[in-house]
Amino acid sequence: MKIREATTRDLDAVESLLSANDLPLDGVKENFSSFVVAEDNGEIAGAIGLEKFGSVALLRSAVVSPEYRGSGVGRKLVEQLLERASDEGIEELFLLTTTAEKYFPRFGFSPTSRVAVPAVVKTSAEFQGACPDSAVVMTRRITSDVKARS
Repeated sequence: MKIREATTRDLDAVESLLSANDLPLDGVKENFSSFVVAEDNGEIAGAIGLEKFGSVALLRSAVVSPEYRGSGVGRKLVEQLLERASDEGIEELFLLTTTAEKYFPRFGFSPTSRVAVPAVVKTSAEFQGACPDSAVVMTRRITSDVKARS
């Protein structure tokens, strides 16, 4: 299993994986240069993206192929994305989820309200309707937390 930056050649496979898992495609292509993928034997086993808005960002499109769930692929993807966010000077990361609100706290994410989300992040496709209003909003401080562990 190799965790690496996504390339344009990976876009179709990532979009297929997102669609197969009922996750939105809105904004994926526009932010694909900030995606990370898990590749196993030439196949995309998972992906995760970062949509940046200055010093804040949205963790988006976290997906792992069903046959790789429980194998640590998701953890490796999230850890790689957190490291990348830190390296890029992101101070706070937000996410929306309808299924993984119990998964992300192990990475330091905690629930927050939509009111607490910066207006610029709310301009993302996910906040503009790609994710339902019932989605849980979570947040995590990045820069000091991740760099402190380095």
